[in-house]
Amino acid sequence: MTVKIQVYSDYVCPFCFLAEGPLEQAVQGKDVEVEWMPFELRPSPTEPLDPWNDPPKLKMFEQSIAPYAQRLGIDMKLPRLSPHPYTHLAFEGYQYAKEHGKGNEYNHRLFRAFFQEEQNIGDPDVLAKLAGEIGLDAAEYREALETGKYKEAHQQALNHAYREAGITAVPTFFIGDKVLRGVANRETLEQVIAEELAGQAGKAAEGLSCSVDGECD
Repeated sequence: MTVKIQVYSDYVCPFCFLAEGPLEQAVQGKDVEVEWMPFELRPSPTEPLDPWNDPPKLKMFEQSIAPYAQRLGIDMKLPRLSPHPYTHLAFEGYQYAKEHGKGNEYNHRLFRAFFQEEQNIGDPDVLAKLAGEIGLDAAEYREALETGKYKEAHQQALNHAYREAGITAVPTFFIGDKVLRGVANRETLEQVIAEELAGQAGKAAEGLSCSVDGECD
């Protein structure tokens, strides 16, 4: 039996980036199918996050998020972009990548571009370049963004996350019938996956996450 895992995340959520590594490790060699699901923490016209000009959020990154990333052995930066970009275009691009069989690869590239390379993933030129780097047709991708070809598909994905799945913080994992909210370590993920593969009941855990109010804890 294949276990389906859906991960709700936003590209500017630090804990979503940190959740990717343990998940990749946990699913190796297992009969699972992973699908990343769009969720915008700060959709336009909500004011975007600007941690470099928000002392409490900057302090939170320096004292909590960065040390956590270091403990995980993950190279991570707070991108020097003020404010941080909206992610709707990046997610429209995800719909294109997903349609072309590269959805998960696209997600991985965008996370690295933002949190390791400090690239502006709200810029269509940057997004097209990143798409080309993973083997997508950069010109066709850029045209899809310009014409809004996947805008409705992305909005439907958001409506599902907000209204049907009831997501209020990310990352949130749906692993079979179980729900994990926040970053989960490899061991926890492996345990839940094993329970699902065996058809067992179990209690899901909660970890560090980012909520729609801009708090990450």
